[in-house]
Amino acid sequence: MRSEMGEIDLAARFEYMKKKEYCYQAYEDVTCLVEADEEPPHPINKDALEVALQVSLMLKCTPVDELHMMRKTVLDGSNTSGFQRTGLLATDGSMETSEGPVGIQSICIEEESSGIVEQSAGKAVYRLDRLGIPLVEIATAPDIKSPAHAKETAEKIGAILRATGRVQRGIGTIRQDINVSIPEGARVEIKGAQQLENIPKIVENEVKRQVALVEMKKALLKKNKQKKLPPLKKKDVSKELAKTESKLVQRVFSKGGVALAACIPGFAGLLGTELYENRRLGSELSDYAKAAAGVGGLIHSDEDYKKYKFSEDEFAGIAKAVGAGKGDAFILVLDKKQKAEAAVNAAYSRASDCFGEMRQEVRKVLGDGVSTAYMRPMPGAARMYPETDTAPVRLSEKLVKEISSRLPEMPEEKRAGLEKMLNKDLADKMMGSKRIILFERITKETKTDPVLVATTLEDTLVSLRREGFAADSLSDESLFALFKTYSEGLFVKAAIPEVLKCMASEGKKPVECVEKLGLKKVSGKELEKKVKEELAKVDNPRKAVGVVMGKFRLIAEPSEVMKIVKEG
Repeated sequence: MRSEMGEIDLAARFEYMKKKEYCYQAYEDVTCLVEADEEPPHPINKDALEVALQVSLMLKCTPVDELHMMRKTVLDGSNTSGFQRTGLLATDGSMETSEGPVGIQSICIEEESSGIVEQSAGKAVYRLDRLGIPLVEIATAPDIKSPAHAKETAEKIGAILRATGRVQRGIGTIRQDINVSIPEGARVEIKGAQQLENIPKIVENEVKRQVALVEMKKALLKKNKQKKLPPLKKKDVSKELAKTESKLVQRVFSKGGVALAACIPGFAGLLGTELYENRRLGSELSDYAKAAAGVGGLIHSDEDYKKYKFSEDEFAGIAKAVGAGKGDAFILVLDKKQKAEAAVNAAYSRASDCFGEMRQEVRKVLGDGVSTAYMRPMPGAARMYPETDTAPVRLSEKLVKEISSRLPEMPEEKRAGLEKMLNKDLADKMMGSKRIILFERITKETKTDPVLVATTLEDTLVSLRREGFAADSLSDESLFALFKTYSEGLFVKAAIPEVLKCMASEGKKPVECVEKLGLKKVSGKELEKKVKEELAKVDNPRKAVGVVMGKFRLIAEPSEVMKIVKEG
């Protein structure tokens, strides 16, 4: 757990103190001995290195001369080895935004952690099929000026990553860690921001939280002569709650737990203070208790005791037992004694921070997508030390020049090209589509109308999925085959949805579906004969066009049918 210099990182120590049990799910087809930490790592993945270099050059970064892997201590169980491998690849880049240039401080290549399956206070279960997947980590300079600017920057970086055609798509594949700080506040890193549209609100909430804490500190220092909290005094108040009707307390006592409380002098009314919508100072204390001890939370004196089924006398009895006067608050933790003590210690320590400098910390985004909670202390340089199992990788000038010569189009160039072929709405859809590379291949190799290709990939497939067809099961190759067959004239545009339904539900090739459904294109003399035969059957001339068009809609071009009808 110690670094190269013999130091212990705060975040590593914090995870170590939890004493959790870790369980790993392995799979014969995708898990190897490296993931199980049973053999040294293999050489770095060359394809991943090339993609990371592409991204670095697109962001105008300067690659390092030699890539050295480092070990980053990770003790939450997500890495079987207890560390994550990461290497500095490039530095000193920049990108243009509507609010000016944003610097790119560094780009690293590193390995993905295990995927969490479930976790509880004393145990976490991970699956190893994700461990070791190559990641690109991009760190921006502190040039982002507003919540909206943060979203724009994240969008532009995401567009550059997608332009390579080599990154995964979908929620969670591009993850933003947002660093926020204000004057008199502290740098806070927020993890788990997966929805771009939530970034501005996340930033706004963190600013509100820090502003509220800064104002609270000023009020506390003005109000209290001692300028700090006295040493913590915990009190077991299980006797005071022995006859309570609270089901929560009864359940804890039945499992051998205790009720542990502590007075927080001078904090009456403060624990209920709202930092931003639905987040209070009491929530902050509770977050620390949960993170440090794995308890479910805590109860404090600014809450409505009735929701826990406490009586007024019981709540007053807790206050009296811990010596909480009129201007004081108290906290109460219900759990096994050791966990309750750790939780009260952590919560009281958090309350003490209100008098001093705000702590740097790592927070996580909660289920609502915009609120955050304390996760762990901010890690530092002590968590890093050299990787001794892999050799450095020389990034030659020849390699960098070769990759520079075949960089993908920049997103701005790609958008301009799309808008020449498509309307703005379709161009927007294709820019964010996971099938944009497929779109480019189809339009280039089959010469199919770009509008038809885009609407099929982005609208028709969505409609089929909503109808219950397994549209997502259609591979890029099968979709390319669809348009290749269409461009060869085997079937008409109107038949595309029907052919896709057959392909999705039966796994057949486009040609097989056309044959099965009887959708082979009819034209020329054969079509003329069939149309005239149908016209002869129609008694009402006014209905003739509709009847004939309906009859041949899926097997003939409408323009050819109309020409035959007009010619009589």
